[in-house]
Amino acid sequence: MNKNPEDHSPSDDESQNQGKRPDGPVDPLGAMFQQMFGGTGAQSPGSNIPGMPDPQMLQMVFSQIQALMTGGGDGAVNWDLAKTMARNAVAAAGPDPSPTDGEQRLYDGAVQLAEHWLDQVTSLPAGTAGTRVWSRAQWVEETLPVWKQLVEPVADRITSAMGEAVGGAVTELGMPESPEAAGLPPGMGDMLGNLFGGAGGANPLSGMMKQMGTAMFGSQVGQALASLAGEVVTGSDIGLPLGPEGRAVLLPANVDAFAEGLEVDIEQVRLYLALREAAYQRLFSHVPWLKPRLLGAVEEYARGITVDASKFTELAQRAESMDLTNLDPSQLENMLGGPGLFTPVDSPAQKAALARLETLLALAEGWVDAVVHAAAAPQLSSAVALRETLRRRRAAGGPAEQTFSALVGLELRPRRLRDAARLWASLADARGLEGRDAVWSHPDLLPTSADLDDPDGFVHAGDTGSEDGVEFDFSGLDELLGGGTGDSGAAAEDKKDEGDGGEDKPKE
Repeated sequence: MNKNPEDHSPSDDESQNQGKRPDGPVDPLGAMFQQMFGGTGAQSPGSNIPGMPDPQMLQMVFSQIQALMTGGGDGAVNWDLAKTMARNAVAAAGPDPSPTDGEQRLYDGAVQLAEHWLDQVTSLPAGTAGTRVWSRAQWVEETLPVWKQLVEPVADRITSAMGEAVGGAVTELGMPESPEAAGLPPGMGDMLGNLFGGAGGANPLSGMMKQMGTAMFGSQVGQALASLAGEVVTGSDIGLPLGPEGRAVLLPANVDAFAEGLEVDIEQVRLYLALREAAYQRLFSHVPWLKPRLLGAVEEYARGITVDASKFTELAQRAESMDLTNLDPSQLENMLGGPGLFTPVDSPAQKAALARLETLLALAEGWVDAVVHAAAAPQLSSAVALRETLRRRRAAGGPAEQTFSALVGLELRPRRLRDAARLWASLADARGLEGRDAVWSHPDLLPTSADLDDPDGFVHAGDTGSEDGVEFDFSGLDELLGGGTGDSGAAAEDKKDEGDGGEDKPKE
């Protein structure tokens, strides 16, 4: 509701500006800390802790915290908060019109033509039963179910690890086990217990960290979704389908923005992106174990997450000497955002899980890249240019790279994606389309990370040159036939290897 001008006061400006980031959307955690530690906490006569804020003010602040930290289900992420923040940020970023009926017909036709072209270059049948065109806000709303599957395992383990680390710090420092033992005013213990999950207010720190973790992840996920919503052009832009099963998804406004400055006809851009989306749908529709295996790699990584408890011990020691009454919000932010405080410690098992995840993502993207290039090259004059544009986009940090870097710290190497594309093209040359696509029939048949280092070895494994079973080296024949890759620019790309500096080891 709008206020009349005569109702305006300086306090209105202060309350409206609290917690706002420079780019506009409200940061509820920022507002919470500003109000709690903004210098308004006079000491209560009933408090025996020097510098303790007024319990009445704390009651009001805790009510706001409770409203912030409740909702969104029982998981490790406050999804109500995430969705609200994402939609607000998308709205603040500029116009986000709903696609028109004309755009729906346009993309229906593009996907139908793409399916026809793909029929000529893959043995996997069509995987789309229709096409959806979405606005950015629709993308946020419709993709949440898959984001929950991706994010929850990591968030759940991190919040649990944070709680365990805090509990360890409390024990190590010999801190009071209850608010009353710490000298809090009467009733404050029950208030903390109700808010943060401690029975009768007893030792609520672990519960507090869990509740703060759900809000923290909700805030972070919301911001990440808003950022991705402005960049994704299809429903599978992160490397796995985020939309409804069997539906090709494209975002017309983002496709138009992507095409700006490319000096490529917009119709060719639409068709090329429709080819990529339809190819991903074929792969995930007819390789039913692929999506669960990708999600399983993320879950496997999450199971090993631990947080260094000593960081929380150091934080608690620093906090003991601080005056809460005059605490600058920036001090608190610096403390909580200090180096390594919330940084998980990767184990060898987790690094192995990340390597498997990278290989799976590279194989899926490489297959799509090879198949789409084979389908587009005879039909679109800009096919090579569009292929290179998308490769450069990935090297610079596209949606897939942003997603898995933020989620599990995995940096997808552009060279790995090109290696996979060349391997699939070589397989098609050596075994035909059906032989290439048959590799997806079982996970045990898939190339490994080592196979991506030696595509010829994988392509010709088991080949024999005589009835005696003697194997021959076909690499010379591959060179004679143009490398067996179907990609004349592959060798040059491998030499310059843009975006990864030639590094061929997973970043740790």
